[in-house]
Amino acid sequence: MKNKTDWERTVRRLEQLLRLKSFPIAFKMAENRELLDTTPFLRRPEKQQTLCQMLNLVRNFDWTVGAELKDFMFPSCPSIIGLDKVPETHMDGTFRSIVWVATKADGRRFERSIPRLPTGKYEAVLMAPLVYNPFEPDIVLIYCNPAQIMLLINSLQFSDYQVMEFSCVGESSCSDSIVRCYNTGKPCVGIPCYGERRYGHAQDDEMVMALPAAMVVKALDGMEALYRRGVRYPISFAGAEADPLDQFPVPYKSLDTMMARLKEHGSPILLGVTGGIGSGKTTVANLLKEKGVPIVDFDLLAREVVEPGTKGFDDIVDYFGTQVVADDGTLDRKRLSKIVFGDMEKRKKLESFTHPPIYEAFFAQVNAISKERPDGVIQVVIPLLVELNLQYLFDRLMVVHVPRETQIRRLAERDSITDEEAALILKSQIPIDEKLKFADFVVDNSSTLDKTREQVEGVWNALNKVNVVKEPINS
Repeated sequence: MKNKTDWERTVRRLEQLLRLKSFPIAFKMAENRELLDTTPFLRRPEKQQTLCQMLNLVRNFDWTVGAELKDFMFPSCPSIIGLDKVPETHMDGTFRSIVWVATKADGRRFERSIPRLPTGKYEAVLMAPLVYNPFEPDIVLIYCNPAQIMLLINSLQFSDYQVMEFSCVGESSCSDSIVRCYNTGKPCVGIPCYGERRYGHAQDDEMVMALPAAMVVKALDGMEALYRRGVRYPISFAGAEADPLDQFPVPYKSLDTMMARLKEHGSPILLGVTGGIGSGKTTVANLLKEKGVPIVDFDLLAREVVEPGTKGFDDIVDYFGTQVVADDGTLDRKRLSKIVFGDMEKRKKLESFTHPPIYEAFFAQVNAISKERPDGVIQVVIPLLVELNLQYLFDRLMVVHVPRETQIRRLAERDSITDEEAALILKSQIPIDEKLKFADFVVDNSSTLDKTREQVEGVWNALNKVNVVKEPINS
């Protein structure tokens, strides 16, 4: 059976971001045992085993493993995943009372609490390292430590936030992760039980998350977004006795003040306008300006705060040297861009010189406009709005979108560079398609000006109906 999904890129990136020690497991329940005979490189147990032993062979031995009822040592494992019925000695509480609980009554409660897959629906189980695209999995199991589990949860919650609730039956904990994931269709976290640690070699610090295969990419997308915001594994320590204030994201420390400064004169609707290089943000913003919506342009502010004689200009020249000064005494922006391109430390240093004065100029312009129009709309054009994580400053976001191929062509024509050079520049930004998930409004600017104008008209009509507090836009 050919896998429909190419998992390699997703798995390798997950391994890189989470520093995983063992392979994420592709897990599948087969309704027909013949799948065991057609799956490439599949190994059958030479002796009867437990389910946790098989999981260990996959994630640490790099094996593809398949089994049916006769391959299991005891009925406990196959009865949980639906390959066998629950024996009477289990249901009456005898089995659990041998070791795990005080009485048969406790054993009966224990057994009834264990979630199970329906008996008779499946004939076999298959497991393999997901990275090899062995078959189309039902769910994926990821073993990692509590910090990595927490980051996985954060990643899954990044978009379409939901509270996650988990459970623990105790022994037979595979039911907490594998079976609950099947039964609920939601990510489930399990604490490997005594048996899985003794026989399946799960380590002291390990937990496991089971998630529907379709949600793995969602987890990676969330993790990539968190990584750009500084939430990464391993988690660095701020220090128990240190003042943690400097370790918090900058907006945390001044969020209330910043928001108050933007609303000093009434309650204007702040519309963040972004897109990608060559998407036509300026064109769209000017069409909205024709409707009476003033523009605050971050690109223009960024130029003004580094003009000769400004503190920004002096700080940059002091740090980077006169090599970044053009013959006319102004900042050589192209040369400066080449210096910081691909050098994260130098880019961060440059941002520390430019961002504070840009924000000050931004606050000043917004307040000057809102003084005249306290309840109007102000559009703020920021090319790297999402990259800089500035969404929180705005009431609504509009993304100007064109296909990546169009971006490359427009950028190459604008800067007289090759398509390959343009594509390399685009890699420094979040892909434009990824920005769409943050948008309240999307304007497709890949067709005619008239088509773009129609869409801007729709945005304008929606903005006119909005009351930011009482009537959120249904985009």
